[in-house]
Amino acid sequence: MLVQQILKSKGDGGVVTVTPDTRVSDAAQTLAERRIGGLIVSSDGDTVDGIISERDIVRSLALRGAKTLEETVEAMMTRNPVCCSRQDKSDAVLARMTEGRFRHMPVIEDGKLAGIVTIGDVVKARLEELAMEKDALEGMIMGY
Repeated sequence: MLVQQILKSKGDGGVVTVTPDTRVSDAAQTLAERRIGGLIVSSDGDTVDGIISERDIVRSLALRGAKTLEETVEAMMTRNPVCCSRQDKSDAVLARMTEGRFRHMPVIEDGKLAGIVTIGDVVKARLEELAMEKDALEGMIMGY
């Protein structure tokens, strides 16, 4: 399955972005309200400057305390995150996420942000793919 198929199945909810000067407390509130685990950091809404996740915020809170919430996301975002394209295969994306131990990957097309896929999106797509393969094999065995 290709990343473009995963994005299509997610619908057109758009990608939630924040600017580098957004306070961490505001980013955390957006994450909670939207019930998502990561935000793309973009100064113009089209390019990816970085990514910030719940995990980044929690780790900073544990190490530095409440002052983390008053900082900007630029101070703790992951710069130059690993990205993929719409034409990448889901297996390759899953392997990169697993190897890199991250859960969110921006999708870039022609240098611009086209979407975001999560490890949950990719695992769900893979499970659907396996279920279809299983059904096809059962049909072949049964003579359908």
